[in-house]
Amino acid sequence: MFDVHEMEVNFGPQHPSTHGVLRVILKIDGERIVDAKPIIGYLHRGTEKLFENMSYPMCIPHTDRMDYVASATNNLGFVETVEKLMGITKQIPKRAQLMRVMLSELQRLSSHLLWLATHAIDIGAMTPFFYCFREREQILDLFEEYCGARLTLNCMRIGGMPEDLPPGWLDDVEAFVDKFDAAIDEYESLLTNNRIWKKRTVGIGVISPEEAIDWGITGPPLRGSGVEWDLRRAQPYECYPELQFEIPIGKNGDTYDRYLVRMEEMRQSNWILKQCIPLVKATPAGDIKAKISRVVRPPEGEVYHSIESPKGELGYYIIADGKTQNAYRCHVRPPSFVNLQALPAMAKGHLVSDLVALIGTIDIVLGEVDR
Repeated sequence: MFDVHEMEVNFGPQHPSTHGVLRVILKIDGERIVDAKPIIGYLHRGTEKLFENMSYPMCIPHTDRMDYVASATNNLGFVETVEKLMGITKQIPKRAQLMRVMLSELQRLSSHLLWLATHAIDIGAMTPFFYCFREREQILDLFEEYCGARLTLNCMRIGGMPEDLPPGWLDDVEAFVDKFDAAIDEYESLLTNNRIWKKRTVGIGVISPEEAIDWGITGPPLRGSGVEWDLRRAQPYECYPELQFEIPIGKNGDTYDRYLVRMEEMRQSNWILKQCIPLVKATPAGDIKAKISRVVRPPEGEVYHSIESPKGELGYYIIADGKTQNAYRCHVRPPSFVNLQALPAMAKGHLVSDLVALIGTIDIVLGEVDR
């Protein structure tokens, strides 16, 4: 009879599969994970406190730096929260709403492509990395054409948009979306029925619907467990109620189902973009901002508002004192931070090598974990 000797080892932050500065303390029995404890807190940027010490418009570029591969949706969540606090939500012009939706869905595609590229290469599939970056570069070109930036966009304003669409931009988007469904098919031809990919993902990190809800998981990880919850449908904002799209869900709640959900989400985002193009063309050019004061000073009150970011529910909680041009208190509810807490439950009983797949399947960005 042998004694069981458990060891504690550090996984990261130097490991490339930790996607930045995440450190996980593993308790292992051989190569089997007994426990996994995520240790966060290496960026120390204090974003929420910064929000309380600058005017509302000055906060928008800082939202870019939280989920820095989905800055458009970060912008959207913040400006919508301030607009809700000011009571001007219904004053946003239709053209501005459609532009916001288009940029958000392009951002969802860009974020999912980066997730697929890194997730695949972490597990050992190199070719999808190059394929995904091929299309992602085209999306970044569209961002650059609109606002001059490729990553941290700062592309939305309280009350509407900073600029109208440049000439030819809609045509460029149309050319992209017409080809993108075929690109998704190409990614799936490499992975979906690949026996090595399925060996590394099927049955790995299973989370039941009840567990997912108990953990507060949102976004693709929640929908991968079979829970049909998407804030674009459950708590509609902008012009999403006027658009047709489906909410893909999984059956088994494992890494493979979360992969399938994100792949289908890209198809749905592409379908949303196709619907938006003629709608934008039908709106008057230049009608992109509500008629509000240039000085943003919301009345005294508090508000919480959330949107469906690529990684899950992104929410902002703001308290305004009604006297100053900055928030009295601001708190962010980021999906990466909340979803990451389920990692120990997902990892127990799996091998150390499976932890790479599990971190990838949550799709975290450390900028919104340690804010």
